[in-house]
Amino acid sequence: MDLQLKGKRAFVTGSNSGIGEGIVKALAQEGATVVVHGRNEKEASRVVQEIAANGGKAFVAIGDLATDIETEEVVNRVLSTLGAVDILVNNAGAYFLRDWMNSTPSQWMELYNINVVSMVRITLLLVPQMRELGWGRIINMSSSVATQPTPIADYSATKAANLNLTVSLAKELARTGITVNAVSPGAIVTPSLNAIMLQIGSAQGWGTDSEQIKQQMLKGVMSNPTGRLGTVEDVAHLVTFLSSPLAGYINGANLRVDGGWVTTIN
Repeated sequence: MDLQLKGKRAFVTGSNSGIGEGIVKALAQEGATVVVHGRNEKEASRVVQEIAANGGKAFVAIGDLATDIETEEVVNRVLSTLGAVDILVNNAGAYFLRDWMNSTPSQWMELYNINVVSMVRITLLLVPQMRELGWGRIINMSSSVATQPTPIADYSATKAANLNLTVSLAKELARTGITVNAVSPGAIVTPSLNAIMLQIGSAQGWGTDSEQIKQQMLKGVMSNPTGRLGTVEDVAHLVTFLSSPLAGYINGANLRVDGGWVTTIN
């Protein structure tokens, strides 16, 4: 299937590793020109080189999204490189393994700034030029815990906010040619998830073998009808389709990639 992405320009935040890396590589493979973003220039450059080695076209934009000024600097670099952005994937975010009683109000505020306000900053800066183009795709990365919260409460709450702002923005941009959707991954194997599973495995006395810990997790908190954990490719394929002209009638939606882990109907 031709996703008609050749010539499109994509900016994926937090794409120097993990799910973001998978997304930016998938978009490049479909012919989009992409910007790899993160705070680690060495890793971002590695991703760009790997994309180029596979015949894709990619550039680097390094910077933090924690403040208005820093975000403006990142966006200016992206626009000076691409000229305009057709596809925005708001993927940058953070996760900390802490529950209600082990978190503070200031930590909640810090995480909300990272996971929610950063999306708002980027969106406000890029939507005006998308309006001028009369076409655009915005995909906000949420999580399955947005609709089925866990005791990791601060993270779950930020992901629920991501869903809310997605639907609100889709209504705001009605009839502009811009669609806005959310993708909610479940447990996806990335370096950060592996580190978390090792931490949990150690606390549970499961040893340090990552495969054994994974099987224990699949029997418990990560159990799902597919019987496996997700891959970055599982998420990247969906995001790439949502980014395409073929997905023009999907708008204001939350699409889960969690193997059926969430037990509700939506």
